[in-house]
Amino acid sequence: MEQQQAHVNEITASDKPTLDNDNETSASEDGLWYDAPAEPLPDVDQDPSNPSDSHGDRKGKSKEIDNHAAPPPPQPCRLVSLPTELINSILSYLCPADLVAVSATCHALRIHAHDDHLWQAFVQASVPGVRVTSAYPCESFRMLFRVHEPRWFLPRHKIWFSDCDLTGRLVIVRYDQRRGCIEGYQLVAVSTRTAFQTWQADNNVIIHTFEPKVMLHLDKPVLQLPAWTPYNPAQQHHRSVLSMILHEPEGSSSSSHGSSEPIHIPPSRFRAEIPMPLGSVDTVRSNFIHARIIAPPSPAELSLLSFPYNNIWPPPTIPTPHRVLGASPRVDRILGSFTTLAPTGSPSPDDNYLLGDDLAPRSRREMSDQTFRIRKWLEVRDIAIPGIEAASVGLHIGEEISTYATLDAALYTPTPEKPYRGIWVGDYSGHGCEFLLIHQPDDDPGETFDADALVQEADETDEAFAQRKADRTVYRGRLEAIKLTGDPNVPRGEFTFVADDLGDDGFLETAQDEPFKGARVVKSRGHIANTGFVDDMYIESRLILVSHDRLAQHWVEFGHMSFFDRVDIDRFIIP
Repeated sequence: MEQQQAHVNEITASDKPTLDNDNETSASEDGLWYDAPAEPLPDVDQDPSNPSDSHGDRKGKSKEIDNHAAPPPPQPCRLVSLPTELINSILSYLCPADLVAVSATCHALRIHAHDDHLWQAFVQASVPGVRVTSAYPCESFRMLFRVHEPRWFLPRHKIWFSDCDLTGRLVIVRYDQRRGCIEGYQLVAVSTRTAFQTWQADNNVIIHTFEPKVMLHLDKPVLQLPAWTPYNPAQQHHRSVLSMILHEPEGSSSSSHGSSEPIHIPPSRFRAEIPMPLGSVDTVRSNFIHARIIAPPSPAELSLLSFPYNNIWPPPTIPTPHRVLGASPRVDRILGSFTTLAPTGSPSPDDNYLLGDDLAPRSRREMSDQTFRIRKWLEVRDIAIPGIEAASVGLHIGEEISTYATLDAALYTPTPEKPYRGIWVGDYSGHGCEFLLIHQPDDDPGETFDADALVQEADETDEAFAQRKADRTVYRGRLEAIKLTGDPNVPRGEFTFVADDLGDDGFLETAQDEPFKGARVVKSRGHIANTGFVDDMYIESRLILVSHDRLAQHWVEFGHMSFFDRVDIDRFIIP
Protein backbone atom coordinates (compact mmCIF):
# COMPACT_ATOMS: atom_id res chain seq x y z
CA MET A 1 0.00 0.00 0.00
CA GLU A 2 2.88 2.35 0.77
CA GLN A 3 4.31 1.82 -2.68
CA GLN A 4 0.91 2.42 -4.24
CA GLN A 5 0.69 5.80 -2.46
CA ALA A 6 4.10 6.85 -3.76
CA HIS A 7 3.14 7.92 -7.28
CA VAL A 8 0.00 9.03 -9.06
CA ASN A 9 0.70 8.78 -12.72
CA GLU A 10 -0.66 10.88 -15.56
CA ILE A 11 -0.82 9.04 -18.88
CA THR A 12 -2.75 10.69 -21.66
CA ALA A 13 -3.57 14.20 -20.60
CA SER A 14 -5.08 15.14 -23.93
CA ASP A 15 -7.95 12.76 -23.24
CA LYS A 16 -8.90 14.42 -19.95
CA PRO A 17 -10.13 18.05 -19.99
CA THR A 18 -9.07 18.73 -16.40
CA LEU A 19 -5.49 17.84 -17.31
CA ASP A 20 -5.52 19.95 -20.46
CA ASN A 21 -2.76 22.50 -20.11
CA ASP A 22 -0.46 23.97 -22.74
CA ASN A 23 2.22 25.00 -20.25
CA GLU A 24 5.38 23.17 -21.23
CA THR A 25 6.38 22.67 -17.61
CA SER A 26 2.98 21.40 -16.55
CA ALA A 27 3.33 17.97 -15.00
CA SER A 28 -0.19 17.00 -15.96
CA GLU A 29 0.34 17.87 -19.62
CA ASP A 30 3.93 16.82 -20.24
CA GLY A 31 5.04 14.69 -17.32
CA LEU A 32 5.02 10.96 -17.85
CA TRP A 33 4.05 10.32 -14.23
CA TYR A 34 3.38 13.09 -11.73
CA ASP A 35 3.86 12.74 -7.99
CA ALA A 36 1.04 12.10 -5.57
CA PRO A 37 -0.17 14.86 -3.22
CA ALA A 38 1.97 15.39 -0.15
CA GLU A 39 -0.99 14.61 2.10
CA PRO A 40 -2.19 11.00 2.31
CA LEU A 41 -5.21 10.04 0.26
CA PRO A 42 -8.47 9.87 2.22
CA ASP A 43 -10.19 6.61 2.98
CA VAL A 44 -13.65 6.24 1.51
CA ASP A 45 -15.27 6.16 4.95
CA GLN A 46 -13.43 9.22 6.29
CA ASP A 47 -15.61 11.67 8.20
CA PRO A 48 -15.22 15.25 6.96
CA SER A 49 -16.64 16.62 10.21
CA ASN A 50 -13.93 14.97 12.30
CA PRO A 51 -11.39 17.63 13.40
CA SER A 52 -8.63 15.06 13.16
CA ASP A 53 -9.36 14.69 9.46
CA SER A 54 -7.53 17.54 7.73
CA HIS A 55 -9.51 17.12 4.50
CA GLY A 56 -12.86 17.01 6.24
CA ASP A 57 -11.95 19.86 8.61
CA ARG A 58 -11.00 22.11 5.72
CA LYS A 59 -14.17 21.18 3.83
CA GLY A 60 -16.36 21.76 6.89
CA LYS A 61 -14.83 25.16 7.68
CA SER A 62 -15.39 26.29 4.12
CA LYS A 63 -19.07 25.42 4.25
CA GLU A 64 -19.46 26.94 7.71
CA ILE A 65 -18.04 30.24 6.54
CA ASP A 66 -19.96 30.30 3.27
CA ASN A 67 -23.31 28.97 4.36
CA HIS A 68 -23.29 29.53 8.14
CA ALA A 69 -24.49 25.95 8.49
CA ALA A 70 -23.09 22.68 9.67
CA PRO A 71 -21.82 20.38 6.90
CA PRO A 72 -24.15 17.58 5.84
CA PRO A 73 -23.44 14.13 7.21
CA PRO A 74 -20.89 12.17 5.17
CA GLN A 75 -22.22 9.90 2.45
CA PRO A 76 -20.46 6.61 1.82
CA CYS A 77 -19.00 5.98 -1.63
CA ARG A 78 -21.41 3.58 -3.26
CA LEU A 79 -18.96 2.59 -5.98
CA VAL A 80 -16.58 0.76 -3.66
CA SER A 81 -19.47 -1.16 -2.12
CA LEU A 82 -19.97 -2.99 -5.41
CA PRO A 83 -18.38 -6.39 -6.01
CA THR A 84 -14.82 -6.30 -7.30
CA GLU A 85 -15.84 -7.74 -10.65
CA LEU A 86 -18.35 -4.92 -11.25
CA ILE A 87 -15.88 -2.22 -10.21
CA ASN A 88 -13.23 -3.55 -12.59
CA SER A 89 -15.83 -3.82 -15.35
CA ILE A 90 -16.77 -0.15 -14.84
CA LEU A 91 -13.14 0.96 -14.77
CA SER A 92 -12.44 -0.95 -18.00
CA TYR A 93 -14.43 1.70 -19.90
CA LEU A 94 -12.04 4.48 -18.82
CA CYS A 95 -9.09 5.80 -20.77
CA PRO A 96 -5.66 5.74 -19.08
CA ALA A 97 -5.87 9.38 -17.93
CA ASP A 98 -9.27 8.85 -16.30
CA LEU A 99 -8.07 5.64 -14.68
CA VAL A 100 -5.17 7.54 -13.16
CA ALA A 101 -7.58 10.20 -11.91
CA VAL A 102 -9.72 7.53 -10.26
CA SER A 103 -6.63 6.08 -8.57
CA ALA A 104 -6.07 9.47 -6.90
CA THR A 105 -9.44 9.54 -5.11
CA CYS A 106 -9.04 6.96 -2.37
CA HIS A 107 -7.08 3.91 -1.30
CA ALA A 108 -9.76 1.41 -2.27
CA LEU A 109 -10.16 2.73 -5.81
CA ARG A 110 -6.40 3.02 -6.19
CA ILE A 111 -6.12 -0.72 -5.68
CA HIS A 112 -8.78 -1.36 -8.31
CA ALA A 113 -7.24 1.17 -10.76
CA HIS A 114 -3.89 -0.59 -10.45
CA ASP A 115 -5.39 -3.94 -11.45
CA ASP A 116 -3.04 -5.31 -14.08
CA HIS A 117 -5.85 -6.68 -16.24
CA LEU A 118 -6.92 -3.10 -16.96
CA TRP A 119 -3.45 -2.10 -18.06
CA GLN A 120 -2.94 -5.24 -20.10
CA ALA A 121 -5.97 -4.16 -22.14
CA PHE A 122 -4.31 -0.79 -22.88
CA VAL A 123 -1.17 -2.55 -24.08
CA GLN A 124 -3.18 -5.05 -26.12
CA ALA A 125 -5.10 -2.26 -27.86
CA SER A 126 -1.80 -1.04 -29.35
CA VAL A 127 -0.52 -4.44 -30.45
CA PRO A 128 -2.72 -5.71 -33.30
CA GLY A 129 -2.60 -9.30 -34.41
CA VAL A 130 -0.67 -10.64 -31.40
CA ARG A 131 -1.97 -11.70 -27.99
CA VAL A 132 0.18 -9.97 -25.37
CA THR A 133 0.57 -12.28 -22.39
CA SER A 134 3.86 -11.11 -20.86
CA ALA A 135 4.94 -7.78 -19.37
CA TYR A 136 8.62 -8.75 -19.57
CA PRO A 137 10.99 -7.14 -18.69
CA CYS A 138 8.68 -5.07 -16.48
CA GLU A 139 7.02 -6.28 -13.31
CA SER A 140 3.51 -5.43 -14.47
CA PHE A 141 1.55 -4.32 -17.54
CA ARG A 142 0.99 -0.99 -15.83
CA MET A 143 4.72 -0.43 -15.69
CA LEU A 144 5.13 -1.69 -19.26
CA PHE A 145 2.48 0.74 -20.48
CA ARG A 146 4.15 3.71 -18.83
CA VAL A 147 7.63 2.73 -20.04
CA HIS A 148 6.60 2.97 -23.71
CA GLU A 149 4.07 5.77 -23.28
CA PRO A 150 3.47 7.89 -25.43
CA ARG A 151 4.93 5.76 -28.25
CA TRP A 152 2.37 2.94 -28.32
CA PHE A 153 0.99 4.50 -31.51
CA LEU A 154 3.97 3.05 -33.38
CA PRO A 155 2.91 -0.63 -33.32
CA ARG A 156 -0.76 0.32 -33.30
CA HIS A 157 -0.54 1.87 -36.80
CA LYS A 158 2.12 -0.70 -37.92
CA ILE A 159 2.69 0.74 -41.47
CA TRP A 160 5.07 3.70 -41.84
CA PHE A 161 6.59 5.25 -44.97
CA SER A 162 9.31 7.89 -45.11
CA ASP A 163 10.49 10.85 -47.17
CA CYS A 164 14.07 9.60 -47.29
CA ASP A 165 15.60 10.67 -50.62
CA LEU A 166 13.44 10.00 -53.67
CA THR A 167 13.11 6.29 -52.94
CA GLY A 168 11.77 6.44 -49.39
CA ARG A 169 11.30 3.44 -47.11
CA LEU A 170 8.37 1.31 -46.05
CA VAL A 171 8.71 0.15 -42.45
CA ILE A 172 6.64 -2.31 -40.43
CA VAL A 173 6.60 -1.52 -36.70
CA ARG A 174 5.61 -4.22 -34.24
CA TYR A 175 5.93 -5.09 -30.56
CA ASP A 176 8.09 -8.02 -29.47
CA GLN A 177 6.90 -9.15 -26.04
CA ARG A 178 9.86 -11.52 -25.74
CA ARG A 179 12.09 -8.47 -25.24
CA GLY A 180 9.54 -5.80 -24.32
CA CYS A 181 10.69 -3.86 -27.38
CA ILE A 182 8.97 -1.74 -30.02
CA GLU A 183 10.84 -2.48 -33.24
CA GLY A 184 10.62 -1.47 -36.88
CA TYR A 185 12.10 -3.13 -39.95
CA GLN A 186 12.18 -2.11 -43.58
CA LEU A 187 9.90 -4.09 -45.88
CA VAL A 188 11.74 -5.17 -49.03
CA ALA A 189 10.85 -7.24 -52.07
CA VAL A 190 12.89 -9.03 -54.72
CA SER A 191 11.76 -10.67 -57.93
CA THR A 192 13.76 -12.91 -60.22
CA ARG A 193 12.54 -13.00 -63.80
CA THR A 194 12.88 -16.62 -64.83
CA ALA A 195 10.43 -16.81 -67.74
CA PHE A 196 8.65 -14.64 -70.27
CA GLN A 197 6.08 -14.92 -73.03
CA THR A 198 4.74 -12.90 -75.93
CA TRP A 199 1.34 -11.34 -75.41
CA GLN A 200 -1.10 -12.85 -77.88
CA ALA A 201 -2.98 -9.56 -78.20
CA ASP A 202 0.19 -7.66 -79.16
CA ASN A 203 3.32 -9.50 -80.33
CA ASN A 204 5.43 -6.42 -79.54
CA VAL A 205 4.76 -6.79 -75.81
CA ILE A 206 6.89 -9.22 -73.82
CA ILE A 207 5.34 -10.36 -70.54
CA HIS A 208 7.85 -11.32 -67.84
CA THR A 209 6.87 -13.44 -64.89
CA PHE A 210 6.47 -11.58 -61.62
CA GLU A 211 6.72 -13.62 -58.43
CA PRO A 212 7.95 -11.20 -55.76
CA LYS A 213 9.38 -12.38 -52.47
CA VAL A 214 8.41 -9.87 -49.79
CA MET A 215 10.29 -9.92 -46.48
CA LEU A 216 11.51 -7.80 -43.57
CA HIS A 217 15.14 -6.73 -43.52
CA LEU A 218 15.70 -8.20 -40.04
CA ASP A 219 19.48 -7.71 -40.09
CA LYS A 220 19.14 -3.93 -40.08
CA PRO A 221 16.43 -2.51 -37.80
CA VAL A 222 15.21 0.99 -38.56
CA LEU A 223 13.56 1.59 -35.20
CA GLN A 224 14.18 -0.03 -31.82
CA LEU A 225 12.78 1.21 -28.51
CA PRO A 226 13.50 -1.22 -25.67
CA ALA A 227 11.74 -1.14 -22.32
CA TRP A 228 14.28 0.97 -20.45
CA THR A 229 14.48 -0.84 -17.14
CA PRO A 230 17.35 -0.35 -14.70
CA TYR A 231 17.61 -4.03 -13.83
CA ASN A 232 18.54 -5.02 -17.38
CA PRO A 233 22.40 -4.93 -17.45
CA ALA A 234 22.48 -5.16 -21.25
CA GLN A 235 20.91 -1.71 -21.47
CA GLN A 236 23.21 0.15 -19.08
CA HIS A 237 25.33 1.71 -21.84
CA HIS A 238 22.31 3.00 -23.71
CA ARG A 239 20.70 4.09 -20.42
CA SER A 240 23.68 6.32 -19.72
CA VAL A 241 23.22 7.95 -23.13
CA LEU A 242 19.50 8.34 -22.51
CA SER A 243 20.21 9.85 -19.10
CA MET A 244 22.44 12.45 -20.72
CA ILE A 245 19.85 13.26 -23.36
CA LEU A 246 17.08 13.61 -20.79
CA HIS A 247 19.25 15.54 -18.27
CA GLU A 248 18.94 12.74 -15.70
CA PRO A 249 21.85 12.45 -13.24
CA GLU A 250 23.43 9.04 -13.72
CA GLY A 251 23.72 8.63 -9.99
CA SER A 252 20.03 9.24 -9.36
CA SER A 253 17.89 6.63 -7.67
CA SER A 254 16.01 5.82 -10.86
CA SER A 255 19.26 4.70 -12.43
CA SER A 256 20.25 2.36 -9.65
CA HIS A 257 20.23 -1.36 -10.27
CA GLY A 258 18.13 -2.00 -7.20
CA SER A 259 15.19 0.12 -8.31
CA SER A 260 12.27 -1.31 -10.25
CA GLU A 261 11.12 2.08 -11.53
CA PRO A 262 11.83 2.98 -15.19
CA ILE A 263 13.37 6.21 -16.34
CA HIS A 264 11.28 9.27 -15.45
CA ILE A 265 11.32 11.60 -18.45
CA PRO A 266 11.23 15.34 -17.64
CA PRO A 267 8.52 17.74 -18.84
CA SER A 268 10.40 18.31 -22.13
CA ARG A 269 10.10 14.64 -23.07
CA PHE A 270 8.12 15.41 -26.23
CA ARG A 271 11.03 17.50 -27.50
CA ALA A 272 13.86 15.22 -26.38
CA GLU A 273 15.52 12.80 -28.77
CA ILE A 274 15.64 9.17 -27.70
CA PRO A 275 18.74 7.19 -28.70
CA MET A 276 18.12 3.77 -30.20
CA PRO A 277 20.54 0.83 -29.87
CA LEU A 278 20.36 -0.35 -33.47
CA GLY A 279 23.62 -2.23 -33.86
CA SER A 280 27.12 -3.01 -32.75
CA VAL A 281 28.79 -0.17 -34.70
CA ASP A 282 29.49 2.39 -32.00
CA THR A 283 30.04 5.30 -34.39
CA VAL A 284 26.61 5.02 -36.07
CA ARG A 285 23.95 6.88 -34.09
CA SER A 286 20.19 6.91 -34.50
CA ASN A 287 17.63 8.88 -32.48
CA PHE A 288 13.85 8.74 -32.34
CA ILE A 289 12.06 12.12 -32.43
CA HIS A 290 8.42 13.06 -31.98
CA ALA A 291 6.91 15.30 -34.66
CA ARG A 292 4.79 18.40 -34.26
CA ILE A 293 1.44 18.76 -36.03
CA ILE A 294 1.05 21.73 -38.34
CA ALA A 295 -2.18 23.53 -39.16
CA PRO A 296 -3.78 21.39 -41.87
CA PRO A 297 -3.58 23.04 -45.29
CA SER A 298 -6.84 23.22 -47.16
CA PRO A 299 -7.32 21.09 -50.31
CA ALA A 300 -7.10 24.27 -52.36
CA GLU A 301 -3.76 25.18 -50.76
CA LEU A 302 -2.40 21.68 -51.30
CA SER A 303 -3.43 21.73 -54.95
CA LEU A 304 -1.25 24.80 -55.53
CA LEU A 305 1.88 23.13 -54.21
CA SER A 306 4.36 21.33 -56.44
CA PHE A 307 6.99 18.75 -55.57
CA PRO A 308 8.41 18.65 -52.89
CA TYR A 309 5.30 20.43 -51.51
CA ASN A 310 7.19 22.72 -49.11
CA ASN A 311 8.51 19.61 -47.32
CA ILE A 312 5.04 18.71 -46.05
CA TRP A 313 4.77 15.03 -45.16
CA PRO A 314 2.83 12.99 -46.03
CA PRO A 315 2.33 14.57 -49.47
CA PRO A 316 -1.06 15.75 -50.80
CA THR A 317 -1.71 12.44 -52.57
CA ILE A 318 -2.21 10.71 -49.19
CA PRO A 319 -5.49 11.46 -47.37
CA THR A 320 -4.62 12.14 -43.73
CA PRO A 321 -5.69 14.44 -40.85
CA HIS A 322 -2.07 14.91 -39.69
CA ARG A 323 0.69 16.57 -41.68
CA VAL A 324 4.06 17.76 -40.45
CA LEU A 325 7.00 19.62 -41.88
CA GLY A 326 9.78 17.39 -43.12
CA ALA A 327 13.09 18.14 -41.40
CA SER A 328 15.92 19.74 -43.29
CA PRO A 329 19.32 18.05 -43.01
CA ARG A 330 20.87 21.45 -42.20
CA VAL A 331 19.73 21.63 -38.62
CA ASP A 332 21.56 23.51 -35.89
CA ARG A 333 22.42 21.10 -33.11
CA ILE A 334 24.36 20.71 -29.90
CA LEU A 335 24.41 17.29 -28.29
CA GLY A 336 26.05 17.46 -24.89
CA SER A 337 29.79 17.76 -25.44
CA PHE A 338 29.55 16.61 -29.05
CA THR A 339 29.19 19.58 -31.36
CA THR A 340 28.06 20.00 -34.94
CA LEU A 341 28.98 23.29 -36.55
CA ALA A 342 25.82 25.17 -37.51
CA PRO A 343 25.45 26.59 -41.04
CA THR A 344 24.60 30.03 -39.68
CA GLY A 345 24.72 31.44 -36.17
CA SER A 346 24.89 29.40 -32.99
CA PRO A 347 22.16 27.37 -31.32
CA SER A 348 20.88 28.62 -28.00
CA PRO A 349 21.03 26.40 -24.91
CA ASP A 350 17.25 26.05 -25.06
CA ASP A 351 17.54 24.30 -28.42
CA ASN A 352 19.73 21.48 -27.16
CA TYR A 353 18.56 18.10 -28.43
CA LEU A 354 15.78 19.76 -30.43
CA LEU A 355 14.86 20.27 -34.07
CA GLY A 356 13.50 23.74 -33.35
CA ASP A 357 10.18 25.31 -32.43
CA ASP A 358 8.69 24.72 -35.88
CA LEU A 359 9.29 20.98 -35.80
CA ALA A 360 9.37 19.77 -32.18
CA PRO A 361 6.17 19.40 -30.12
CA ARG A 362 6.07 21.21 -26.80
CA SER A 363 3.10 19.32 -25.35
CA ARG A 364 0.99 16.28 -25.96
CA ARG A 365 -1.66 18.12 -27.96
CA GLU A 366 1.06 19.32 -30.38
CA MET A 367 2.52 15.82 -30.72
CA SER A 368 1.45 13.85 -33.75
CA ASP A 369 0.60 10.19 -33.22
CA GLN A 370 0.65 9.58 -36.97
CA THR A 371 4.15 10.86 -37.78
CA PHE A 372 7.64 10.74 -36.26
CA ARG A 373 11.25 11.34 -37.24
CA ILE A 374 14.51 9.45 -37.10
CA ARG A 375 17.88 11.21 -37.05
CA LYS A 376 20.81 9.10 -38.16
CA TRP A 377 24.45 10.09 -38.43
CA LEU A 378 28.03 8.89 -38.25
CA GLU A 379 29.86 10.24 -35.24
CA VAL A 380 33.60 10.77 -35.46
CA ARG A 381 35.27 11.41 -32.12
CA ASP A 382 38.57 12.78 -30.90
CA ILE A 383 38.70 15.75 -33.27
CA ALA A 384 41.52 18.15 -32.54
CA ILE A 385 40.13 21.69 -32.20
CA PRO A 386 42.39 24.37 -30.64
CA GLY A 387 41.33 25.24 -27.12
CA ILE A 388 39.01 22.22 -26.74
CA GLU A 389 39.93 18.89 -25.27
CA ALA A 390 40.10 16.28 -28.04
CA ALA A 391 38.17 13.69 -26.09
CA SER A 392 35.18 15.98 -25.59
CA VAL A 393 34.48 16.90 -29.20
CA GLY A 394 32.98 14.92 -32.04
CA LEU A 395 31.71 15.61 -35.53
CA HIS A 396 28.49 14.46 -37.19
CA ILE A 397 29.02 13.18 -40.71
CA GLY A 398 26.34 12.27 -43.21
CA GLU A 399 23.46 13.29 -40.97
CA GLU A 400 20.05 12.21 -42.26
CA ILE A 401 16.67 13.17 -40.81
CA SER A 402 13.77 11.12 -42.15
CA THR A 403 10.13 11.84 -41.47
CA TYR A 404 7.73 8.90 -41.29
CA ALA A 405 3.96 8.89 -41.66
CA THR A 406 1.34 6.18 -41.34
CA LEU A 407 -1.81 5.34 -43.27
CA ASP A 408 -5.37 5.25 -42.05
CA ALA A 409 -6.31 1.56 -41.95
CA ALA A 410 -9.45 2.34 -43.97
CA LEU A 411 -7.26 3.34 -46.92
CA TYR A 412 -5.70 -0.12 -47.31
CA THR A 413 -8.49 -2.35 -45.98
CA PRO A 414 -10.54 -3.81 -48.86
CA THR A 415 -14.34 -3.84 -48.73
CA PRO A 416 -16.91 -5.55 -50.97
CA GLU A 417 -17.47 -2.21 -52.74
CA LYS A 418 -13.77 -1.21 -52.81
CA PRO A 419 -11.97 -4.54 -53.25
CA TYR A 420 -8.70 -3.17 -54.64
CA ARG A 421 -7.75 -1.12 -51.59
CA GLY A 422 -4.52 -2.34 -50.05
CA ILE A 423 -0.73 -2.32 -49.95
CA TRP A 424 0.71 -3.68 -53.19
CA VAL A 425 4.13 -4.45 -54.63
CA GLY A 426 4.90 -3.69 -58.27
CA ASP A 427 7.45 -4.57 -60.91
CA TYR A 428 9.37 -1.51 -62.12
CA SER A 429 11.88 -3.23 -64.38
CA GLY A 430 15.35 -1.79 -63.83
CA HIS A 431 14.26 -0.02 -60.64
CA GLY A 432 13.25 -3.30 -59.05
CA CYS A 433 10.21 -3.79 -56.83
CA GLU A 434 8.38 -0.85 -55.32
CA PHE A 435 5.51 -0.66 -52.84
CA LEU A 436 2.37 1.32 -53.44
CA LEU A 437 -1.00 2.11 -51.94
CA ILE A 438 -3.99 1.29 -54.11
CA HIS A 439 -6.55 3.85 -53.04
CA GLN A 440 -10.21 3.81 -54.03
CA PRO A 441 -11.72 7.06 -52.73
CA ASP A 442 -15.12 7.00 -51.06
CA ASP A 443 -18.10 8.06 -53.12
CA ASP A 444 -19.00 11.72 -53.12
CA PRO A 445 -22.22 12.61 -51.29
CA GLY A 446 -25.18 11.93 -53.53
CA GLU A 447 -23.27 9.48 -55.74
CA THR A 448 -23.76 6.35 -53.65
CA PHE A 449 -24.69 3.40 -55.83
CA ASP A 450 -27.76 1.34 -54.95
CA ALA A 451 -27.53 -2.12 -56.52
CA ASP A 452 -31.12 -2.86 -55.54
CA ALA A 453 -32.26 -0.14 -57.93
CA LEU A 454 -31.15 -2.22 -60.91
CA VAL A 455 -33.96 -3.95 -62.81
CA GLN A 456 -33.59 -7.39 -64.33
CA GLU A 457 -34.10 -7.39 -68.08
CA ALA A 458 -36.68 -9.64 -69.67
CA ASP A 459 -34.19 -11.92 -71.45
CA GLU A 460 -31.62 -11.87 -68.59
CA THR A 461 -31.08 -14.99 -66.51
CA ASP A 462 -30.90 -14.82 -62.73
CA GLU A 463 -27.19 -15.67 -62.81
CA ALA A 464 -26.45 -12.98 -65.37
CA PHE A 465 -28.48 -10.43 -63.41
CA ALA A 466 -26.63 -11.29 -60.18
CA GLN A 467 -23.28 -10.94 -61.98
CA ARG A 468 -24.29 -7.58 -63.44
CA LYS A 469 -25.26 -6.31 -59.99
CA ALA A 470 -21.91 -7.47 -58.59
CA ASP A 471 -19.98 -5.87 -61.45
CA ARG A 472 -21.83 -2.57 -61.14
CA THR A 473 -21.06 -2.56 -57.40
CA VAL A 474 -17.34 -3.24 -57.82
CA TYR A 475 -16.45 -1.66 -61.16
CA ARG A 476 -17.15 1.98 -60.41
CA GLY A 477 -15.33 5.05 -59.23
CA ARG A 478 -11.71 6.11 -59.33
CA LEU A 479 -8.61 4.05 -58.59
CA GLU A 480 -5.32 5.69 -57.61
CA ALA A 481 -1.95 3.93 -57.32
CA ILE A 482 0.33 5.95 -55.00
CA LYS A 483 3.98 5.10 -54.52
CA LEU A 484 5.00 4.42 -50.91
CA THR A 485 8.53 3.78 -52.14
CA GLY A 486 9.83 5.32 -55.34
CA ASP A 487 12.74 5.59 -57.73
CA PRO A 488 14.89 8.39 -59.20
CA ASN A 489 12.29 9.05 -61.90
CA VAL A 490 8.96 9.04 -60.05
CA PRO A 491 9.58 9.38 -56.29
CA ARG A 492 7.72 8.17 -53.23
CA GLY A 493 4.39 9.85 -52.56
CA GLU A 494 3.53 10.36 -56.24
CA PHE A 495 0.88 8.72 -58.39
CA THR A 496 2.28 5.93 -60.53
CA PHE A 497 -0.98 5.45 -62.46
CA VAL A 498 -4.60 6.55 -62.19
CA ALA A 499 -7.79 5.02 -63.57
CA ASP A 500 -10.42 7.77 -63.54
CA ASP A 501 -13.35 5.37 -63.76
CA LEU A 502 -13.57 1.60 -63.41
CA GLY A 503 -17.16 1.73 -64.63
CA ASP A 504 -18.77 2.30 -67.99
CA ASP A 505 -16.95 5.58 -68.74
CA GLY A 506 -13.54 3.90 -68.43
CA PHE A 507 -14.38 0.46 -69.79
CA LEU A 508 -12.44 -0.61 -72.89
CA GLU A 509 -12.94 -4.33 -73.28
CA THR A 510 -12.94 -7.73 -71.68
CA ALA A 511 -9.64 -9.43 -72.46
CA GLN A 512 -9.96 -12.41 -74.80
CA ASP A 513 -6.35 -13.58 -74.88
CA GLU A 514 -4.16 -15.33 -72.32
CA PRO A 515 -2.89 -14.69 -69.72
CA PHE A 516 -5.62 -12.11 -69.03
CA LYS A 517 -8.61 -13.85 -70.57
CA GLY A 518 -11.86 -12.69 -68.97
CA ALA A 519 -10.26 -9.73 -67.16
CA ARG A 520 -11.77 -6.25 -67.35
CA VAL A 521 -9.62 -3.65 -69.14
CA VAL A 522 -10.11 0.06 -68.35
CA LYS A 523 -8.49 3.33 -69.36
CA SER A 524 -5.65 4.59 -67.18
CA ARG A 525 -2.93 7.21 -67.19
CA GLY A 526 0.66 6.23 -66.39
CA HIS A 527 2.98 8.70 -64.66
CA ILE A 528 6.50 9.05 -66.06
CA ALA A 529 9.37 11.52 -65.61
CA ASN A 530 13.05 12.05 -66.31
CA THR A 531 15.66 11.43 -63.62
CA GLY A 532 15.10 13.69 -60.63
CA PHE A 533 11.35 13.85 -61.29
CA VAL A 534 11.91 16.36 -64.07
CA ASP A 535 9.35 17.02 -66.83
CA ASP A 536 6.85 14.56 -65.42
CA MET A 537 3.77 13.75 -67.50
CA TYR A 538 0.96 11.23 -67.84
CA ILE A 539 0.82 8.92 -70.85
CA GLU A 540 -1.79 6.55 -72.23
CA SER A 541 -1.98 3.21 -70.50
CA ARG A 542 -4.43 0.42 -69.81
CA LEU A 543 -5.21 -1.16 -66.46
CA ILE A 544 -6.08 -4.86 -66.52
CA LEU A 545 -8.08 -5.98 -63.47
CA VAL A 546 -6.81 -9.56 -63.34
CA SER A 547 -8.20 -10.25 -59.85
CA HIS A 548 -8.68 -8.53 -56.50
CA ASP A 549 -5.10 -9.56 -55.65
CA ARG A 550 -3.34 -8.91 -58.98
CA LEU A 551 -3.32 -6.04 -61.46
CA ALA A 552 -1.46 -5.46 -64.72
CA GLN A 553 -0.58 -2.10 -66.23
CA HIS A 554 0.02 -1.90 -69.99
CA TRP A 555 2.21 1.09 -70.83
CA VAL A 556 1.03 1.46 -74.42
CA GLU A 557 3.71 3.85 -75.64
CA PHE A 558 6.55 1.73 -74.20
CA GLY A 559 5.06 -1.65 -75.13
CA HIS A 560 5.71 -2.73 -71.53
CA MET A 561 3.59 -4.70 -69.07
CA SER A 562 3.92 -4.20 -65.28
CA PHE A 563 2.39 -6.50 -62.68
CA PHE A 564 1.20 -5.60 -59.18
CA ASP A 565 0.45 -8.06 -56.36
CA ARG A 566 -1.28 -7.48 -53.05
CA VAL A 567 0.90 -7.68 -49.91
CA ASP A 568 -0.41 -9.34 -46.74
CA ILE A 569 0.93 -6.90 -44.15
CA ASP A 570 -0.45 -8.79 -41.15
CA ARG A 571 1.92 -11.70 -41.61
CA PHE A 572 4.86 -9.39 -40.80
CA ILE A 573 3.61 -8.04 -37.47
CA ILE A 574 4.24 -11.30 -35.58
CA PRO A 575 7.84 -11.38 -34.28
